[in-house]
Amino acid sequence: MPRTCDKLSTLNFDKNKVFGISLIKGLESATEEDKSIGLGLGLASDLIKHKLGISVSVLMGANIANEIALEKFSESTLGCVDSSASKWLLLFNTPYFLVSTVKDIAGVELCGALKNIIAFAAGLVDGLKLGDNTKAAIIRIGLLEMRQYINFLYPGTPNEIFFHSCGIADIITSCYGGRNRKVGQAMAETNLPLDVLEKEILKGQHLQGPQTLLDVIGRLKSHSDTSLIRSYPLFVAVHKICYQNHSPTELTSMIINSESKL
Repeated sequence: MPRTCDKLSTLNFDKNKVFGISLIKGLESATEEDKSIGLGLGLASDLIKHKLGISVSVLMGANIANEIALEKFSESTLGCVDSSASKWLLLFNTPYFLVSTVKDIAGVELCGALKNIIAFAAGLVDGLKLGDNTKAAIIRIGLLEMRQYINFLYPGTPNEIFFHSCGIADIITSCYGGRNRKVGQAMAETNLPLDVLEKEILKGQHLQGPQTLLDVIGRLKSHSDTSLIRSYPLFVAVHKICYQNHSPTELTSMIINSESKL
């Protein structure tokens, strides 16, 4: 993203007449320079806005690309806080692809990143063959932790976003398909470490869920309230499985035995 934005910034365009939109579901690793200018959260929309000096909205939802290409009915959520909303709706809204608008950007964008953590946990459940009841519980707890974390970063985030396509719908889609769920299942079935599975399944690419989790856990640990992290039993359990050599079979026991009551 930084390199792409740097290239775009060399183009000659009127910043007052250009609107940007991000469909990126993931966090950008923030450099020390980024943090010094307030880009420490790694939101793609913040990076684009800073690099190009333009207004930026986001589009997130339960949007599996090949199904949209086949014109199967789906929805998406436009996070927009300026007058460009009508332009984006004109561009994206179709009879089979319905776009709803909320006046929030960071919360909508973070939903797109955090749902990958929940999808990875759902993959662990599938690999362990724990069944649909357990998977439903993981989805519920994950949704609550996602909402809790977003409100921790952005107090006052509209509660409605979690019931839009960018929220619960994208979680459900990701927990039944996609590569985060796929790698989570493979880890539970093979007990191989994350880096090995990334090389075998993703040809060396990093998986979005665990990468996002590193930022989440790091931020919670660095907070002055050291007990804060106890409020995220699912996130902590997945982090321990991915990065602290805990077995996938410990997933539910770590959540059950957590001091947090969700």
